[in-house]
Amino acid sequence: MRKNLKRIVLTILFLFLITSTALLTYLHFFAPGDKDLSGSWTAKLDMTDQAAVTALDWLQDIEAVSLTLEDMEQYMQGLTVEVNLTLEQTAREQGMFSCNIRSESYDACNQAAYEAFAGAFEDLLIERLKKAGYSGGTDKESIETLVTETFGMPTVSYLMSCGPQLLPSLEDLQAQYDGSGAYTTEEGVLIRQFDDGWQVSAKTEYYLRKDNTLLLSEEAGYECPMIYILQ
Repeated sequence: MRKNLKRIVLTILFLFLITSTALLTYLHFFAPGDKDLSGSWTAKLDMTDQAAVTALDWLQDIEAVSLTLEDMEQYMQGLTVEVNLTLEQTAREQGMFSCNIRSESYDACNQAAYEAFAGAFEDLLIERLKKAGYSGGTDKESIETLVTETFGMPTVSYLMSCGPQLLPSLEDLQAQYDGSGAYTTEEGVLIRQFDDGWQVSAKTEYYLRKDNTLLLSEEAGYECPMIYILQ
């Protein structure tokens, strides 16, 4: 089962890479670039696949029920966390930047993920109870009441407390994306100097800009780029 799950995840990633490559090919060969990156940009980190795979792995421990990744993805759709990036050009090929994870977006995404998780959990619980010959009510309201009486809390709260962590922690994402400092650009390369007041660390990325779209990638081949939209 885990081998099949891994194969499905790899297929999803492969399709994403094909789509990204097609977009990058257009931007690189057919669209003129824009060297001025000034503006407020927003990217969306897609958390759907990670949340779906994590939830599926946990739910598969429920006996006598079956669930696929495709089934899980029907519950979890459009789970994204916003990354805000502000760039202000102060001279030719240089400027200042600030970047942060929007915490409200993270909270909303996390809540939506667990609500979807709860929906799948309750549907599987209904299926399991019916197979076991349960004579009580199996509508959503009855199942929610049953879960609350059994665990002392609603389904969403129970899964948040006792289930798996569906998303990376906010602190982990902030450590990866938050920061500010100076930047320089040269021949399609963006170098950001993160200055936290104690030390300065550099992050080098390849970039492509076309109109209101900015793509950043740590790889020259632009694999899995961050896609920012000008606000």
